[in-house]
Amino acid sequence: MVRIIDICSGKGGVGKTVVASNLGVALQKFYKKTAVIDFNFTTSHLSLYFGIYSHPITLNHVLRNEARLEEAIYSHHSGLKIVPGSLKLRDIIDIDVSNLRNLLKTTFSNFDIVLLDSAPGLGKEALMALQASDEVLYVANPNIPSLVDIVKCNQVINRLENKPIPIGLIVNRVKNKVYEIKNDEIIRFTELPIIGVIPEDENILSSFNKRTLVTLSKKRSKSKKEFFKIAAKLTGVKYEYSIFEKIKRIFKKESL
Repeated sequence: MVRIIDICSGKGGVGKTVVASNLGVALQKFYKKTAVIDFNFTTSHLSLYFGIYSHPITLNHVLRNEARLEEAIYSHHSGLKIVPGSLKLRDIIDIDVSNLRNLLKTTFSNFDIVLLDSAPGLGKEALMALQASDEVLYVANPNIPSLVDIVKCNQVINRLENKPIPIGLIVNRVKNKVYEIKNDEIIRFTELPIIGVIPEDENILSSFNKRTLVTLSKKRSKSKKEFFKIAAKLTGVKYEYSIFEKIKRIFKKESL
């Protein structure tokens, strides 16, 4: 059965779309049939991360009953499926989100995972994504405002009739500075497990400027490694980043 996971943040600017797009690629690389859907109807950006600037059919058209959801699914060369949102403001008018969860479940019934790149905060769009999801994966930066908003999101989830299950928290854009909130403090404050820690990485921006993603880059980077580690945790797949890690594991076993 398909898992619908909302990639959720309490505020904008934390790097939620970066996480959703790169995590989607990482999951697909583990042979998990994956789709990423742009659930941010008013400020859609997901397609830009995949170099898709022209898409005649979007999720907005589906929600305006102008197209079927199957028609809005685009195939990326990585194997990942993408449902973009419209970049045009006029396409947010007259959208109908009734029965959206059932539509997703039916259309993606043969998929393993569907990631929803939702709008930040606790507005109407964000609540739609939560109500359409089975699980929620939070994204935050290691600072107080970002973490406070995650706590608020979790409180809202607990009041929903059909509440998604919180998987945990991805701490993004970590610079390892003394002023950043440490992982143990984050866990105590949010009462959520940390699923992964993504470091601040210029490779993410340089990849975007080349119309690709760091998880598709041939260049090794810490952020790329972390995205694959998170994907492995979500799917229960064993992951070794390089031959050197395999060698280290062998020597570690021999020393026991």
